[in-house]
Amino acid sequence: MTRGIVAGVDGSPESLAAAEWAGREAALRALPLRIVHAWIWQDGGTPIVQDKEAQGRSAHAVLREAETHVATTNPNVQVTAELVSDTAVAALLSEAERANMLVLGSRGHGAIAGFLLGSYGQQVIAASACPVVSVRAPEKDSGETPGEEIVVGQQGDREDSDHVLQFAFEAAAARGATLRAVRAWSLPPVFAYSPGSMRLADEAGGLEPFEKQALERALKPWREKYPDVTVIPHVELGSAGQVLLSAATRAQLLVLGRRVRRSPVGGRIGSAAHAALHHATCPVSVVPHP
Repeated sequence: MTRGIVAGVDGSPESLAAAEWAGREAALRALPLRIVHAWIWQDGGTPIVQDKEAQGRSAHAVLREAETHVATTNPNVQVTAELVSDTAVAALLSEAERANMLVLGSRGHGAIAGFLLGSYGQQVIAASACPVVSVRAPEKDSGETPGEEIVVGQQGDREDSDHVLQFAFEAAAARGATLRAVRAWSLPPVFAYSPGSMRLADEAGGLEPFEKQALERALKPWREKYPDVTVIPHVELGSAGQVLLSAATRAQLLVLGRRVRRSPVGGRIGSAAHAALHHATCPVSVVPHP
């Protein structure tokens, strides 16, 4: 069974933009698209609250609007739509177990509006088994401008970023886009230096050349697998969040990683992904990796 793309919708302009983006992505990757809307009847016990039948009609209308919109903008994509009887977070995490990627709408910029991410997006991103793409409602044209880059953040050793780079190279190859691979680095405090790391940095000719070599090692197998993708290595001193946001000013997609681990208060997405989801103007994909 083909692992397709899943778009979660809730009737908001942001989720409609997410469904449209997911439709374009499905067309680019020749994958089926599944649109889901989570709904459980809420009996408020007052005359103001809609009855079950009326709520059901409203929920189905949300699906129909998104399905019709995708069919109009991407008529060649195989689209199915389903109403899921569960809470939004539980339904989306279940869908993520069987999906190639999950696409959600995101509301607004800034620390408060961005934190909502559609009210439940951050919870889903932190625990999803597949990559999650967060899409904002477009201000003008919802299409992607030819020539705009895919930007991917790379960190750690090669093995740490293989899942993230694979997603980014696939996205760039599907679009015929240039891929900017960004590795941010900072000067560690004196006590963080070890004899081993200092020896490797010395052999590389300094800390910055060491970081450039680490990026090239990570990119090497993916350059070989996708020889037609033009890659721009980008190594810069600074915090990962700031460097990535600056590099992605004119990007059509920003791709970052999220280490799969659990904390006592639930999943975490990392500071760089947190900054990108709050402030990036382009869609942001968060890819889980070991």
